[in-house]
Amino acid sequence: MRDAGLDRAIDAAGGVAQLARKIRISQPSVSNWSKIPAQRVIAVEAATGVPRAELRPDLYPDHYDERTVSQDRVDPIDVARAQEYALLAALLAAAPSKSLLSRLAGLDGDATPLGQAHAALAEAASCATAAQIEREYFDLFVGLGRGELLPYASYYLTGFLNERPLSRLRSDLAALGIACVERNSEPEDHAAILCEIMAGMADGRLQSPSDAQRALFEKHVSPWMERLFADMEQAASAKFYRAVGTLGRRFIEIERQAFSFAK
Repeated sequence: MRDAGLDRAIDAAGGVAQLARKIRISQPSVSNWSKIPAQRVIAVEAATGVPRAELRPDLYPDHYDERTVSQDRVDPIDVARAQEYALLAALLAAAPSKSLLSRLAGLDGDATPLGQAHAALAEAASCATAAQIEREYFDLFVGLGRGELLPYASYYLTGFLNERPLSRLRSDLAALGIACVERNSEPEDHAAILCEIMAGMADGRLQSPSDAQRALFEKHVSPWMERLFADMEQAASAKFYRAVGTLGRRFIEIERQAFSFAK
């Protein structure tokens, strides 16, 4: 029996087949779900516009929202970091839904490089439709055979998929108590999954030693993800995602500098 969150997502997507297509997995996989796997929540939220707290309230309690995490229990800087990582995770996991696109169009910017990237993303979101961006996402990351970009650590570090960077990541995640979702078809070294893990560490949802964030970032994010975002800025298929690339590149650069100062 499906839980309420999964039913809500299927209704919002227009059916099981449509939900499967939007998040790039097979229809039978979605049909076999009783609830949305933890590793798919961000992608389903991005594809349907249904908030994660409604999709999996056991993982994202009603009081939790990426914009209003209690600052009593999490440092405000880490709250902001978690927001950035969660936003990047959502946009890398699936093309944004109409509701997410509307929220992006309302982003505010300031004079800082990151603020300017927010403003550029807001402008890009206001100038495109969800259907246009869905096609752009397909061309960039899926394609007929393969997309223009392959957002995996193994590919960027070795030129091939499912290589040693993935096995090393799995070993490090297992040591932190983060397990792969059963029957998950997306390797854990996908940029969206890594950003979601970093978001969970930043806001405290994923309990980990104090130095685990820096170790994960320096070993599994910093060596390649900035290049992915730079490639996104230059990709022939990118219009909306060019602005995503700029935001991601600038944010990862800030993270790299901050972690280097923390040593």
